[in-house]
Amino acid sequence: MERYKRHMTFGLAIIPFLVMIAAMAFTILSFDGSPHIPILLGAAVAALIAWACGYSWDDLEKSIYEGIKKVLPAVVVLMMVGIIISAWIGGGIVSTMIYYGLEIISPSYFLAAIFVICTIVTLVMGSSWSTIGTVGVAGMGIGVSMGVPSAMTAGAIVSGAFFGDKMSPLSDTTILASGIAGSKLSEHIRHMLYTTVPAAVIALIVYTIMGMKFVGNSINLQDINAVMAGLQQHFVISPWLLLIPLVVILLVVKKVPALPALTVGIILGFLANIMIQGGNIGSAVNALQSGYQINSGNDTVNELLNQGGLNSMMYTVSLAIVAMVFGGIMESTGMLKVIVEQILKIARTGRSLAATTVISSFLTNVITAEQYISIIIPGRMYAKAYQDKKLHPKNLSRALEDGGTITSSLVPWSTDAVFVMNTLGVGALAYGPYAVLNYCVPIISIIFSLIGFSIVYTKKNGYSNQKADAGV
Repeated sequence: MERYKRHMTFGLAIIPFLVMIAAMAFTILSFDGSPHIPILLGAAVAALIAWACGYSWDDLEKSIYEGIKKVLPAVVVLMMVGIIISAWIGGGIVSTMIYYGLEIISPSYFLAAIFVICTIVTLVMGSSWSTIGTVGVAGMGIGVSMGVPSAMTAGAIVSGAFFGDKMSPLSDTTILASGIAGSKLSEHIRHMLYTTVPAAVIALIVYTIMGMKFVGNSINLQDINAVMAGLQQHFVISPWLLLIPLVVILLVVKKVPALPALTVGIILGFLANIMIQGGNIGSAVNALQSGYQINSGNDTVNELLNQGGLNSMMYTVSLAIVAMVFGGIMESTGMLKVIVEQILKIARTGRSLAATTVISSFLTNVITAEQYISIIIPGRMYAKAYQDKKLHPKNLSRALEDGGTITSSLVPWSTDAVFVMNTLGVGALAYGPYAVLNYCVPIISIIFSLIGFSIVYTKKNGYSNQKADAGV
Protein backbone atom coordinates (compact mmCIF):
# COMPACT_ATOMS: atom_id res chain seq x y z
CA MET A 1 0.00 0.00 0.00
CA GLU A 2 1.30 3.44 -0.95
CA ARG A 3 2.30 5.57 2.03
CA TYR A 4 0.89 9.05 2.58
CA LYS A 5 3.50 11.67 1.57
CA ARG A 6 3.72 14.76 3.73
CA HIS A 7 4.41 18.17 2.24
CA MET A 8 8.13 18.98 2.37
CA THR A 9 8.92 22.16 4.31
CA PHE A 10 11.92 24.44 3.91
CA GLY A 11 13.12 23.57 7.42
CA LEU A 12 13.23 19.85 6.62
CA ALA A 13 14.70 20.38 3.15
CA ILE A 14 17.64 22.43 4.40
CA ILE A 15 18.76 19.81 6.97
CA PRO A 16 20.56 17.51 4.47
CA PHE A 17 22.44 20.52 3.08
CA LEU A 18 23.53 21.64 6.55
CA VAL A 19 24.66 18.12 7.45
CA MET A 20 26.58 17.80 4.20
CA ILE A 21 28.22 21.21 4.62
CA ALA A 22 29.28 20.48 8.22
CA ALA A 23 30.64 17.06 7.27
CA MET A 24 32.39 18.55 4.24
CA ALA A 25 34.13 21.24 6.27
CA PHE A 26 35.20 18.76 8.95
CA THR A 27 36.46 16.15 6.46
CA ILE A 28 38.33 18.50 4.12
CA LEU A 29 39.73 21.02 6.59
CA SER A 30 40.58 18.57 9.39
CA PHE A 31 41.66 15.49 7.48
CA ASP A 32 42.31 16.79 3.95
CA GLY A 33 39.84 14.15 2.78
CA SER A 34 37.65 13.94 -0.30
CA PRO A 35 34.05 15.21 -0.47
CA HIS A 36 32.57 11.85 -1.45
CA ILE A 37 31.63 10.56 2.02
CA PRO A 38 30.16 13.89 3.25
CA ILE A 39 27.92 13.96 0.17
CA LEU A 40 26.80 10.39 0.79
CA LEU A 41 26.09 11.33 4.41
CA GLY A 42 23.92 14.19 3.19
CA ALA A 43 22.16 11.78 0.83
CA ALA A 44 21.52 9.37 3.71
CA VAL A 45 20.02 12.15 5.84
CA ALA A 46 17.87 13.28 2.89
CA ALA A 47 16.66 9.70 2.38
CA LEU A 48 15.82 9.35 6.09
CA ILE A 49 13.84 12.59 6.08
CA ALA A 50 12.04 11.57 2.89
CA TRP A 51 11.19 8.16 4.36
CA ALA A 52 9.82 9.85 7.50
CA CYS A 53 7.68 12.04 5.23
CA GLY A 54 6.10 9.01 3.56
CA TYR A 55 8.42 8.13 0.66
CA SER A 56 9.07 4.41 0.22
CA TRP A 57 12.44 2.84 -0.48
CA ASP A 58 11.27 2.05 -4.01
CA ASP A 59 10.61 5.77 -4.52
CA LEU A 60 14.06 6.70 -3.21
CA GLU A 61 15.84 4.00 -5.21
CA LYS A 62 14.15 5.18 -8.38
CA SER A 63 15.13 8.78 -7.66
CA ILE A 64 18.78 7.76 -7.15
CA TYR A 65 18.91 5.96 -10.47
CA GLU A 66 17.21 8.85 -12.23
CA GLY A 67 19.74 11.27 -10.76
CA ILE A 68 22.69 9.15 -11.89
CA LYS A 69 21.12 8.77 -15.34
CA LYS A 70 21.21 12.54 -15.83
CA VAL A 71 24.97 12.74 -15.40
CA LEU A 72 25.86 9.66 -17.48
CA PRO A 73 26.48 11.59 -20.74
CA ALA A 74 29.05 13.77 -18.96
CA VAL A 75 30.60 10.69 -17.32
CA VAL A 76 31.16 9.01 -20.68
CA VAL A 77 32.84 12.12 -22.09
CA LEU A 78 34.99 12.45 -18.96
CA MET A 79 36.33 8.94 -19.48
CA MET A 80 37.10 9.78 -23.09
CA VAL A 81 39.00 12.88 -21.97
CA GLY A 82 41.26 10.79 -19.73
CA ILE A 83 42.04 8.55 -22.70
CA ILE A 84 42.74 11.41 -25.10
CA ILE A 85 45.16 13.08 -22.68
CA SER A 86 47.34 9.97 -22.54
CA ALA A 87 47.03 9.53 -26.32
CA TRP A 88 48.21 13.09 -26.93
CA ILE A 89 51.08 12.81 -24.47
CA GLY A 90 52.25 9.58 -26.08
CA GLY A 91 51.87 11.06 -29.54
CA GLY A 92 54.07 14.06 -28.68
CA ILE A 93 51.27 16.59 -29.18
CA VAL A 94 51.48 17.89 -25.62
CA SER A 95 55.28 18.06 -25.72
CA THR A 96 55.14 20.03 -28.96
CA MET A 97 52.67 22.53 -27.49
CA ILE A 98 54.79 23.00 -24.37
CA TYR A 99 58.01 23.33 -26.36
CA TYR A 100 56.80 26.04 -28.70
CA GLY A 101 54.92 27.77 -25.93
CA LEU A 102 58.02 28.10 -23.78
CA GLU A 103 59.91 29.69 -26.66
CA ILE A 104 57.83 32.86 -26.46
CA ILE A 105 59.08 33.73 -22.95
CA SER A 106 60.41 37.30 -22.95
CA PRO A 107 61.97 39.19 -20.01
CA SER A 108 60.04 42.33 -20.93
CA TYR A 109 56.65 40.62 -21.01
CA PHE A 110 57.12 37.72 -18.65
CA LEU A 111 53.80 38.00 -16.80
CA ALA A 112 51.82 38.35 -20.01
CA ALA A 113 53.82 35.52 -21.61
CA ILE A 114 53.33 33.06 -18.74
CA PHE A 115 49.61 33.89 -18.75
CA VAL A 116 49.41 33.11 -22.48
CA ILE A 117 51.50 29.94 -22.15
CA CYS A 118 49.36 28.57 -19.32
CA THR A 119 46.25 29.44 -21.31
CA ILE A 120 47.45 27.55 -24.40
CA VAL A 121 48.69 24.52 -22.47
CA THR A 122 45.47 24.15 -20.49
CA LEU A 123 43.32 24.62 -23.57
CA VAL A 124 45.07 21.60 -25.03
CA MET A 125 45.36 19.56 -21.82
CA GLY A 126 42.03 20.51 -20.27
CA SER A 127 43.55 20.42 -16.77
CA SER A 128 44.54 23.48 -14.72
CA TRP A 129 46.31 21.31 -12.14
CA SER A 130 48.56 19.71 -14.76
CA THR A 131 49.54 23.12 -16.09
CA ILE A 132 50.14 24.64 -12.65
CA GLY A 133 52.15 21.63 -11.49
CA THR A 134 54.47 21.67 -14.49
CA VAL A 135 54.71 24.87 -16.54
CA GLY A 136 53.65 26.84 -13.47
CA VAL A 137 56.51 25.48 -11.37
CA ALA A 138 59.02 26.36 -14.10
CA GLY A 139 57.44 29.79 -14.44
CA MET A 140 57.80 30.48 -10.72
CA GLY A 141 61.55 29.77 -10.96
CA ILE A 142 61.92 32.14 -13.90
CA GLY A 143 59.93 34.83 -12.12
CA VAL A 144 62.13 34.65 -9.05
CA SER A 145 65.28 34.94 -11.19
CA MET A 146 63.82 38.06 -12.84
CA GLY A 147 62.95 39.67 -9.52
CA VAL A 148 59.19 39.42 -10.16
CA PRO A 149 57.21 38.99 -6.90
CA SER A 150 56.04 35.42 -6.46
CA ALA A 151 52.45 36.52 -5.85
CA MET A 152 52.32 38.27 -9.24
CA THR A 153 53.74 35.27 -11.06
CA ALA A 154 51.39 32.86 -9.30
CA GLY A 155 48.40 35.09 -10.10
CA ALA A 156 49.26 35.13 -13.82
CA ILE A 157 49.76 31.35 -13.82
CA VAL A 158 46.44 30.71 -12.08
CA SER A 159 44.60 33.08 -14.43
CA GLY A 160 45.97 31.38 -17.53
CA ALA A 161 45.43 27.88 -16.20
CA PHE A 162 41.82 28.51 -15.25
CA PHE A 163 41.04 30.25 -18.53
CA GLY A 164 42.01 27.04 -20.27
CA ASP A 165 40.27 24.89 -17.70
CA LYS A 166 37.07 26.84 -18.26
CA MET A 167 37.20 27.02 -22.07
CA SER A 168 38.85 23.76 -23.14
CA PRO A 169 36.55 21.16 -24.75
CA LEU A 170 38.68 18.59 -22.90
CA SER A 171 38.18 20.08 -19.43
CA ASP A 172 36.15 18.01 -16.99
CA THR A 173 34.47 21.10 -15.55
CA THR A 174 33.49 22.33 -19.02
CA ILE A 175 32.01 18.94 -19.83
CA LEU A 176 30.28 18.65 -16.46
CA ALA A 177 28.69 22.10 -16.66
CA SER A 178 27.30 21.54 -20.15
CA GLY A 179 26.10 18.05 -19.21
CA ILE A 180 24.41 19.11 -15.97
CA ALA A 181 22.67 22.06 -17.63
CA GLY A 182 21.66 20.07 -20.69
CA SER A 183 23.42 22.29 -23.23
CA LYS A 184 25.59 21.14 -26.11
CA LEU A 185 29.31 21.35 -25.43
CA SER A 186 29.99 23.51 -28.51
CA GLU A 187 27.14 25.92 -27.62
CA HIS A 188 28.34 26.09 -24.03
CA ILE A 189 31.91 27.00 -25.02
CA ARG A 190 30.81 29.63 -27.55
CA HIS A 191 28.44 31.22 -25.01
CA MET A 192 31.25 31.50 -22.44
CA LEU A 193 33.24 33.66 -24.88
CA TYR A 194 31.00 36.63 -23.99
CA THR A 195 32.26 36.76 -20.41
CA THR A 196 35.65 35.04 -20.59
CA VAL A 197 37.27 36.83 -23.54
CA PRO A 198 36.74 40.37 -22.10
CA ALA A 199 38.17 39.17 -18.79
CA ALA A 200 41.16 37.63 -20.59
CA VAL A 201 41.80 40.88 -22.48
CA ILE A 202 41.68 42.84 -19.23
CA ALA A 203 44.07 40.34 -17.61
CA LEU A 204 46.50 40.50 -20.53
CA ILE A 205 46.54 44.30 -20.43
CA VAL A 206 47.09 44.31 -16.66
CA TYR A 207 49.93 41.78 -16.86
CA THR A 208 51.57 43.68 -19.71
CA ILE A 209 51.48 46.93 -17.73
CA MET A 210 52.66 45.24 -14.53
CA GLY A 211 55.49 43.52 -16.38
CA MET A 212 56.88 46.69 -17.92
CA LYS A 213 58.54 47.63 -14.64
CA PHE A 214 60.73 44.54 -14.99
CA VAL A 215 62.10 45.47 -18.43
CA GLY A 216 65.87 45.03 -18.43
CA ASN A 217 65.90 42.54 -15.53
CA SER A 218 68.17 39.57 -16.14
CA ILE A 219 66.61 36.15 -16.67
CA ASN A 220 67.94 32.68 -15.98
CA LEU A 221 66.63 30.30 -18.62
CA GLN A 222 68.34 27.24 -17.19
CA ASP A 223 65.13 25.63 -15.97
CA ILE A 224 63.28 26.32 -19.20
CA ASN A 225 66.16 25.05 -21.32
CA ALA A 226 66.29 21.88 -19.24
CA VAL A 227 62.61 21.22 -19.84
CA MET A 228 62.90 21.91 -23.56
CA ALA A 229 65.96 19.68 -23.85
CA GLY A 230 64.14 16.90 -22.02
CA LEU A 231 61.17 17.18 -24.37
CA GLN A 232 63.43 17.08 -27.44
CA GLN A 233 65.33 14.09 -26.10
CA HIS A 234 62.25 11.89 -25.65
CA PHE A 235 59.85 13.15 -28.34
CA VAL A 236 59.81 14.21 -31.95
CA ILE A 237 58.86 17.90 -31.76
CA SER A 238 57.13 19.06 -34.93
CA PRO A 239 54.69 21.85 -35.77
CA TRP A 240 52.77 19.32 -37.86
CA LEU A 241 51.63 17.66 -34.63
CA LEU A 242 49.73 20.85 -33.78
CA LEU A 243 47.27 19.91 -36.50
CA ILE A 244 45.82 17.19 -34.26
CA PRO A 245 44.44 19.48 -31.52
CA LEU A 246 43.40 21.94 -34.21
CA VAL A 247 41.36 19.20 -35.87
CA VAL A 248 39.56 18.37 -32.61
CA ILE A 249 38.91 22.03 -31.82
CA LEU A 250 37.62 22.59 -35.36
CA LEU A 251 35.27 19.62 -35.02
CA VAL A 252 33.85 21.05 -31.78
CA VAL A 253 33.45 24.49 -33.36
CA LYS A 254 31.65 22.86 -36.30
CA LYS A 255 29.14 21.38 -33.82
CA VAL A 256 30.36 17.81 -34.10
CA PRO A 257 29.22 15.99 -30.92
CA ALA A 258 31.84 15.60 -28.22
CA LEU A 259 32.19 11.82 -28.38
CA PRO A 260 32.99 11.60 -32.13
CA ALA A 261 35.34 14.58 -31.87
CA LEU A 262 37.21 13.05 -28.93
CA THR A 263 37.34 9.70 -30.67
CA VAL A 264 39.04 11.32 -33.68
CA GLY A 265 41.55 12.97 -31.34
CA ILE A 266 42.29 9.66 -29.61
CA ILE A 267 42.85 7.83 -32.89
CA LEU A 268 45.13 10.57 -34.26
CA GLY A 269 47.13 10.73 -31.01
CA PHE A 270 47.47 6.94 -30.92
CA LEU A 271 48.69 6.85 -34.53
CA ALA A 272 51.16 9.67 -33.82
CA ASN A 273 52.54 7.63 -30.91
CA ILE A 274 53.14 4.60 -33.15
CA MET A 275 54.11 6.21 -36.45
CA ILE A 276 55.91 9.40 -35.39
CA GLN A 277 57.21 8.78 -31.86
CA GLY A 278 58.15 5.14 -32.56
CA GLY A 279 56.12 3.69 -29.67
CA ASN A 280 54.87 0.11 -29.60
CA ILE A 281 51.21 -0.82 -29.74
CA GLY A 282 51.15 -2.64 -26.38
CA SER A 283 52.55 0.29 -24.40
CA ALA A 284 50.32 2.75 -26.24
CA VAL A 285 47.20 0.72 -25.43
CA ASN A 286 48.19 0.37 -21.76
CA ALA A 287 48.77 4.13 -21.56
CA LEU A 288 45.18 4.75 -22.65
CA GLN A 289 44.04 2.82 -19.57
CA SER A 290 46.62 3.65 -16.90
CA GLY A 291 48.13 6.88 -18.19
CA TYR A 292 51.41 7.70 -19.91
CA GLN A 293 54.60 6.95 -17.97
CA ILE A 294 58.11 8.23 -18.64
CA ASN A 295 61.35 8.64 -16.69
CA SER A 296 63.17 11.47 -18.46
CA GLY A 297 65.59 12.38 -15.69
CA ASN A 298 63.93 15.80 -15.38
CA ASP A 299 61.38 16.08 -12.56
CA THR A 300 59.37 18.80 -14.29
CA VAL A 301 59.13 16.79 -17.52
CA ASN A 302 58.10 13.71 -15.54
CA GLU A 303 55.37 15.62 -13.69
CA LEU A 304 54.12 17.06 -16.95
CA LEU A 305 53.93 13.82 -18.89
CA ASN A 306 53.16 11.11 -16.31
CA GLN A 307 49.38 11.45 -16.37
CA GLY A 308 46.20 10.83 -18.32
CA GLY A 309 44.45 7.54 -18.96
CA LEU A 310 40.98 6.23 -18.19
CA ASN A 311 41.89 5.56 -14.56
CA SER A 312 42.78 9.22 -13.97
CA MET A 313 39.14 10.25 -14.43
CA MET A 314 37.65 7.85 -11.90
CA TYR A 315 37.84 10.38 -9.05
CA THR A 316 35.78 12.90 -11.01
CA VAL A 317 33.44 10.22 -12.32
CA SER A 318 32.76 8.85 -8.84
CA LEU A 319 32.25 12.35 -7.46
CA ALA A 320 29.72 13.15 -10.18
CA ILE A 321 27.80 9.94 -9.48
CA VAL A 322 27.85 10.46 -5.70
CA ALA A 323 26.68 14.06 -6.09
CA MET A 324 23.79 12.94 -8.26
CA VAL A 325 22.75 10.35 -5.66
CA PHE A 326 22.32 13.29 -3.31
CA GLY A 327 20.80 15.49 -6.00
CA GLY A 328 18.41 12.78 -7.18
CA ILE A 329 16.89 12.32 -3.73
CA MET A 330 16.72 16.05 -3.08
CA GLU A 331 15.08 16.71 -6.44
CA SER A 332 12.54 13.88 -6.58
CA THR A 333 11.31 14.39 -3.02
CA GLY A 334 10.68 18.09 -3.53
CA MET A 335 13.43 19.28 -1.20
CA LEU A 336 15.27 21.16 -3.93
CA LYS A 337 12.01 22.69 -5.07
CA VAL A 338 11.19 24.30 -1.73
CA ILE A 339 14.76 25.58 -1.35
CA VAL A 340 14.78 27.06 -4.85
CA GLU A 341 11.36 28.63 -4.26
CA GLN A 342 12.85 30.61 -1.39
CA ILE A 343 15.79 31.75 -3.50
CA LEU A 344 13.59 32.60 -6.47
CA LYS A 345 11.65 35.06 -4.35
CA ILE A 346 14.72 37.24 -4.87
CA ALA A 347 15.51 36.18 -8.46
CA ARG A 348 12.23 37.06 -10.14
CA THR A 349 13.49 37.59 -13.71
CA GLY A 350 15.66 35.65 -16.11
CA ARG A 351 18.38 38.24 -15.77
CA SER A 352 18.47 38.11 -11.98
CA LEU A 353 18.30 34.30 -12.09
CA ALA A 354 21.52 34.11 -14.11
CA ALA A 355 23.25 36.51 -11.71
CA THR A 356 21.90 34.54 -8.74
CA THR A 357 23.33 31.34 -10.23
CA VAL A 358 26.81 32.89 -10.49
CA ILE A 359 26.65 33.99 -6.85
CA SER A 360 25.24 30.63 -5.73
CA SER A 361 28.05 28.70 -7.44
CA PHE A 362 30.64 30.92 -5.78
CA LEU A 363 29.02 30.48 -2.36
CA THR A 364 28.95 26.72 -2.93
CA ASN A 365 32.71 26.92 -3.46
CA VAL A 366 33.06 28.85 -0.21
CA ILE A 367 30.89 26.38 1.72
CA THR A 368 31.98 23.05 0.23
CA ALA A 369 35.53 23.92 -0.91
CA GLU A 370 35.04 21.81 -4.02
CA GLN A 371 34.89 23.01 -7.63
CA TYR A 372 32.85 20.12 -8.99
CA ILE A 373 30.14 20.47 -6.37
CA SER A 374 29.80 24.18 -7.18
CA ILE A 375 28.76 23.07 -10.67
CA ILE A 376 26.70 19.97 -9.95
CA ILE A 377 24.47 21.06 -7.07
CA PRO A 378 23.50 24.57 -8.30
CA GLY A 379 23.11 23.08 -11.77
CA ARG A 380 20.47 20.65 -10.58
CA MET A 381 18.86 23.23 -8.26
CA TYR A 382 18.25 25.83 -10.97
CA ALA A 383 17.63 23.67 -14.06
CA LYS A 384 13.84 23.69 -13.67
CA ALA A 385 13.76 27.45 -12.98
CA TYR A 386 15.63 28.13 -16.24
CA GLN A 387 13.13 25.98 -18.13
CA ASP A 388 10.19 27.77 -16.52
CA LYS A 389 11.59 31.16 -17.48
CA LYS A 390 12.28 29.90 -21.02
CA LEU A 391 16.01 30.47 -20.68
CA HIS A 392 18.34 28.55 -22.99
CA PRO A 393 20.30 25.93 -20.98
CA LYS A 394 23.60 27.46 -22.12
CA ASN A 395 22.80 30.43 -19.87
CA LEU A 396 22.83 28.04 -16.91
CA SER A 397 25.98 26.19 -17.98
CA ARG A 398 27.85 29.49 -18.45
CA ALA A 399 26.72 30.86 -15.10
CA LEU A 400 27.85 27.66 -13.37
CA GLU A 401 31.35 28.04 -14.81
CA ASP A 402 31.49 31.80 -14.30
CA GLY A 403 30.65 31.40 -10.63
CA GLY A 404 32.02 27.91 -9.91
CA THR A 405 34.96 26.82 -12.04
CA ILE A 406 36.69 30.17 -12.20
CA THR A 407 36.36 31.21 -8.53
CA SER A 408 37.44 28.00 -6.79
CA SER A 409 41.11 29.01 -6.69
CA LEU A 410 40.19 32.25 -4.89
CA VAL A 411 38.76 30.41 -1.85
CA PRO A 412 41.78 29.79 0.44
CA TRP A 413 40.44 26.51 1.86
CA SER A 414 39.27 25.04 -1.45
CA THR A 415 41.01 22.03 -2.95
CA ASP A 416 42.19 24.16 -5.89
CA ALA A 417 43.72 26.88 -3.70
CA VAL A 418 45.39 24.31 -1.45
CA PHE A 419 46.87 22.63 -4.52
CA VAL A 420 48.21 25.96 -5.81
CA MET A 421 49.70 26.79 -2.40
CA ASN A 422 51.39 23.40 -2.10
CA THR A 423 52.66 23.53 -5.70
CA LEU A 424 53.69 27.15 -6.18
CA GLY A 425 54.31 28.06 -2.55
CA VAL A 426 51.94 31.05 -2.62
CA GLY A 427 48.61 31.23 -0.76
CA ALA A 428 45.30 32.39 -2.24
CA LEU A 429 45.24 35.57 -0.15
CA ALA A 430 48.60 36.55 -1.71
CA TYR A 431 48.05 35.60 -5.36
CA GLY A 432 44.30 36.31 -5.38
CA PRO A 433 44.61 40.06 -6.17
CA TYR A 434 46.80 39.18 -9.18
CA ALA A 435 44.55 36.38 -10.48
CA VAL A 436 42.84 39.03 -12.60
CA LEU A 437 40.83 36.73 -14.85
CA ASN A 438 39.43 34.73 -11.94
CA TYR A 439 37.61 37.64 -10.35
CA CYS A 440 36.86 39.59 -13.55
CA VAL A 441 34.82 36.75 -15.09
CA PRO A 442 32.13 36.53 -12.35
CA ILE A 443 31.91 40.33 -12.11
CA ILE A 444 31.44 40.66 -15.88
CA SER A 445 28.99 37.77 -15.87
CA ILE A 446 26.82 39.33 -13.18
CA ILE A 447 26.84 42.74 -14.92
CA PHE A 448 25.96 41.20 -18.31
CA SER A 449 23.19 39.15 -16.71
CA LEU A 450 21.60 42.10 -14.95
CA ILE A 451 21.58 44.27 -18.08
CA GLY A 452 20.38 41.34 -20.20
CA PHE A 453 23.39 41.22 -22.53
CA SER A 454 23.94 37.74 -24.06
CA ILE A 455 21.00 36.26 -22.14
CA VAL A 456 19.33 33.92 -24.62
CA TYR A 457 15.69 32.81 -24.34
CA THR A 458 14.00 29.89 -26.01
CA LYS A 459 10.79 29.53 -27.93
CA LYS A 460 8.65 26.52 -28.78
CA ASN A 461 10.25 25.74 -32.12
CA GLY A 462 13.96 26.17 -31.56
CA TYR A 463 16.12 28.76 -29.87
CA SER A 464 15.74 32.48 -30.09
CA ASN A 465 18.63 34.91 -29.85
CA GLN A 466 16.24 37.76 -29.25
CA LYS A 467 16.10 39.07 -25.71
CA ALA A 468 12.75 38.58 -24.06
CA ASP A 469 11.08 41.05 -21.80
CA ALA A 470 13.02 41.63 -18.60
CA GLY A 471 10.06 40.66 -16.53
CA VAL A 472 9.79 37.11 -17.90
